[in-house]
Amino acid sequence: MAKLEQEIEALIFASDQGIRVEEILYCLQAVSEADFSTNEALSTIEKIQHKYQDEAFAIELVKLNNGYQFLTKKIYHHVIGQLQLQRSKKKLSQAALETLAIIAYRQPVTKLEVEQIRGVNCDYSIQKLLEKELITIAGKADTVGRPLLYTTSNQFADYMGINNISELPAMAELSSTANSIGNEQE
Repeated sequence: MAKLEQEIEALIFASDQGIRVEEILYCLQAVSEADFSTNEALSTIEKIQHKYQDEAFAIELVKLNNGYQFLTKKIYHHVIGQLQLQRSKKKLSQAALETLAIIAYRQPVTKLEVEQIRGVNCDYSIQKLLEKELITIAGKADTVGRPLLYTTSNQFADYMGINNISELPAMAELSSTANSIGNEQE
């Protein structure tokens, strides 16, 4: 019986989404000569759920949409949120960073204005920045077609480690001669 509990626990853990009892039974019967009943599987799942209710574990076994899945207990969501924020910081492409910089310095700005500055289509970059909640839709422009206006979000300030937009370096600082390569006389 201990082996059955470990096998079910392994199946639930290995599944990237909720796993249904029928899937668990199918997997167990595919590798074993034994015939497991739905009641046996459910009883074992209950034991696993009870085991993970202990405060010693940061995860719990939850039934969602007729499937079972290991999830972090709600008490740890704040620390998981910080991890996700940290990881999302690392995943901005050069194109997304350029798009974000244009929006930050020119806000509110339309997608067309960003594309005119960058010289390329920015659909993907803007979509990724919206997904990461670094920019928000601030309304619609009063021009032909009423395009969306984009601005930076509060999460942008967290991402950049600033309190507000005024703390961004001035454009003149970014294009100073200290950033140039070589000698001007050459």
